[in-house]
Amino acid sequence: MDTLVVIDQPPYSDWRGRESLDIGFALAAFDQSVSLLFTGPGVYWLLAGQQGEALGQKTLTRQLSAAPMFGIEQLLFDREACRKAGLDSARLIDHAQPTDDTAALYRQYHHVITL
Repeated sequence: MDTLVVIDQPPYSDWRGRESLDIGFALAAFDQSVSLLFTGPGVYWLLAGQQGEALGQKTLTRQLSAAPMFGIEQLLFDREACRKAGLDSARLIDHAQPTDDTAALYRQYHHVITL
């Protein structure tokens, strides 16, 4: 695997999470192997049923649901971060996959991008 983009900021908060997502989509558009990892407060990005319009922003769930169609290989989430946030994986979008060892995950990629 080539590039892991880490999103560790809560959704709808600041530019870093959206920029990280844009980087992932841009790399995938140029046929690069890309996966996204959501950790820390970033796990809230994967929460199903978001209403971004209520905050005057686009709902992230639609973008994340389209990620596989645009070449993003995996949407991964840190299981421990979900536990700390009180999130059950059943409340997350369907195609998100858990990981238990982020340090080992980082070693599997040639590039890790965190903003």
